[in-house]
Amino acid sequence: MFSLRRALTLVTAVVAMAGTVLPAQAADVPAPGEIVMSPNIQHVTNVPKPEALADIHTDMAFQGDYAYVGNYYGFSIYDIKRPKRTSLVSSVVCPGGQMDMSVYGNLLFGSVDSSRNDDSCNSTSQPASVKESWEGVRIFDVSDKANPKYIKSVETNCGSHTNTLVPDRKGENVYIYVSSYSPNASFPDCQPPHDLISIIKVPLRDPTAAAVIATPNLFPDGGFGGVPGTYPNGKSATTGCHDITAYPEKGIAAGACMGDGILLDIRNPEQPKATATVRDETNFAFWHSATFNNDGTKVIFTDELGGGTRATCNEAIGPNRGANAYYDIVNGQLQFRSYFKIARHQADTENCVAHNGSLIPVKGRDIMVQAWYQGGISVVDFTDSAHPQEIAFFERGPDNTAPALSGGFWSAYYYNGYIYGSDFNLGLDVLKINDWRTNRANGVKMRSLNAQTQTSYPEHGH
Repeated sequence: MFSLRRALTLVTAVVAMAGTVLPAQAADVPAPGEIVMSPNIQHVTNVPKPEALADIHTDMAFQGDYAYVGNYYGFSIYDIKRPKRTSLVSSVVCPGGQMDMSVYGNLLFGSVDSSRNDDSCNSTSQPASVKESWEGVRIFDVSDKANPKYIKSVETNCGSHTNTLVPDRKGENVYIYVSSYSPNASFPDCQPPHDLISIIKVPLRDPTAAAVIATPNLFPDGGFGGVPGTYPNGKSATTGCHDITAYPEKGIAAGACMGDGILLDIRNPEQPKATATVRDETNFAFWHSATFNNDGTKVIFTDELGGGTRATCNEAIGPNRGANAYYDIVNGQLQFRSYFKIARHQADTENCVAHNGSLIPVKGRDIMVQAWYQGGISVVDFTDSAHPQEIAFFERGPDNTAPALSGGFWSAYYYNGYIYGSDFNLGLDVLKINDWRTNRANGVKMRSLNAQTQTSYPEHGH
């Protein structure tokens, strides 16, 4: 069947040559599993999810010739030296969601925001109301990619939903900013108001000595109080942060903290200080993640309306909710410029909302690749932050391999010439973009990528 979506893709091929991707607001929905994409994207390969990891794929990190992909049941390491031949090296079964991760040297740090009966890889679920339950960060030695070793755990207040690496300037320690939220008076180790983050200090000469050294309060005034109501009109109160993205070179970080977006001064990594706060009581329901541009003069915040389990990419929700919001940093404060949301409406069975992404390293331009769950992967040029434009996309029709509203891309990152997408159920996808606005990035070679720890582009990226 020749669908309208396919027809629009063909029209897009012509328009993309002129430099713009046509919105497809009226498009029908592709068949289950059918791939549609702009003509400047190539689907290089797909590596199915390992059978040993029985739950969904989550976030990713990169180092050298390897990609690390999290899963609620553990994580996998992939050899990406030849992206077209991306292959599985090993999988570690160690249940405890979400397994968002960061990699530094021979160490992998995995977040566990799932209350367990102990910290081992044989643990089982146990209510957080039980004092002996464990949540926090697991540390693995990945020097042997075929045989990673679990070497240390660190318990943190309310667990670890995500984690952010902040290396010190001397190269002696790495700090882990632990984001967590949703306290409850019945949880002994997760008491309200929980206006804090946990900071783990990891001595690189002895990582087994890692420990929490501080729990700074980022919201002494209590943060945003929320707006009563259920999805889609309720707004989350601030009871912790979901993501913090650090830019250590510039001594700054940005936090997406449920009801607030914040800027932080992290020049002293042991004592981060909030320097600016912004709220959006009209459109943002849940401040989810943050990304700086390369110059550190802009921040993209995302709104995870519906928690990633709702169909928000439709006419009823509209273009300003469940979207990106672009802010310029002016005199240390955040000034709103615009929203962006993919224009391709999704089926009612497709969870779709703004989620994780990273910059494509093009000097002189601000371009980001980003996951939208079953909305697919989008590439957006936000050089003019008041007028962001989609320049490429890749998506599949509804995922009929799993229950409704439980599929799609958790994250999409650009690394050394390719885009990698972590799909809940379908594994690791590798894409190649060929576009005049991004092709200069092909010459930029990064040693590693932790999406929540930004570094400036190498100089040879000109």
